[in-house]
Amino acid sequence: MPCPEDTAFLASLIGELATRFGTPNFAPHLTLRGDTDATFERLHDDVQAAAAASQPFAEPITTVETTEAFFRAFYVRFAVSVQLDRLKRRLDPQGTECFMPHVSLLYGNLPEEVKAPAAAEFSQRLAGRTITFDRISVVRSGQDIPIADWTIQAPVPLGR
Repeated sequence: MPCPEDTAFLASLIGELATRFGTPNFAPHLTLRGDTDATFERLHDDVQAAAAASQPFAEPITTVETTEAFFRAFYVRFAVSVQLDRLKRRLDPQGTECFMPHVSLLYGNLPEEVKAPAAAEFSQRLAGRTITFDRISVVRSGQDIPIADWTIQAPVPLGR
């Protein structure tokens, strides 16, 4: 999860886009492990172990991208750094091959011609920006749970 200052900054961008396009508002996050049937206890244990083995780190935004995928309609992308790769391997070793670290800024099914001007604008606004990540959280979320009902259940600071 982004540090509090970057969470507030990214949340303001998500809110701006949600207002502009009538899309859902949600908490900014970088997913390390997606939908799973693992128990909360197992996830919490895995998160605690991964967090203890890592320190807070900053990642530069490499680009702003859009896709047709609902949950990746508009996002900032990061390189697969050593820190992100290490966390991904600890929390989701089967998903490392297709890992694309990103923080979504907009969820929705909008035509590309609608998103493209905003993506160009945000590319300029975010050029040279880094995001600091300082914790991992277990989050109750998923494609079968309404976005408004997603909740952070167990934040664990990195380095503990």
